[in-house]
Amino acid sequence: MSNPLVRAARRVEAAGALDRADRALHPRVTMLLRNDRWRSALHGHWLGHAVHPLMTDFPLGMWMSGTLLDLVSGPEARPASRRLIGIGILATLPTALTGAAEWGAIDAVRDRRTGLVHAAVNSTALALYTGSWLARRRGRHARGTVLAISGGVAATVGGFFGGHLTEVRKVSSRHPSFDRPDASA
Repeated sequence: MSNPLVRAARRVEAAGALDRADRALHPRVTMLLRNDRWRSALHGHWLGHAVHPLMTDFPLGMWMSGTLLDLVSGPEARPASRRLIGIGILATLPTALTGAAEWGAIDAVRDRRTGLVHAAVNSTALALYTGSWLARRRGRHARGTVLAISGGVAATVGGFFGGHLTEVRKVSSRHPSFDRPDASA
């Protein structure tokens, strides 16, 4: 196993130190899922599969677009970049709610550990982008750009762990009808 990313994912999965946070948070998150309507909406049953991966495109798209403007445009693009970063920050609330719903439905402790790291790293990205937005608002555009680039790096790491959950561990909700055999197959 020479791949350092595989080793990192395995270390997170085995990190028993995360179990304390899991024991504290999991019961609270599962309370959110007790209401059938909330659970169905947050899991994306109306969509047919988990809505969380789709929702991540909104903050990430805004943040990356704002950072791209920083890197390729001049000072005239600064207001647009600041707005994009701000919209991305606002988009994290529904994204985090759908992510929490996905995490709350995970049975395997190994995968909940990975979900905790995914959420923590993405929270770091959110803090960096919030700092970026505040710096820009105060006229400190260069500092805002550096914070945004740092936030993008953190979001990429968070995305790795989210991708690990969905692609490697196949953790994702779906409409209950997909759990039944397909009569047309």
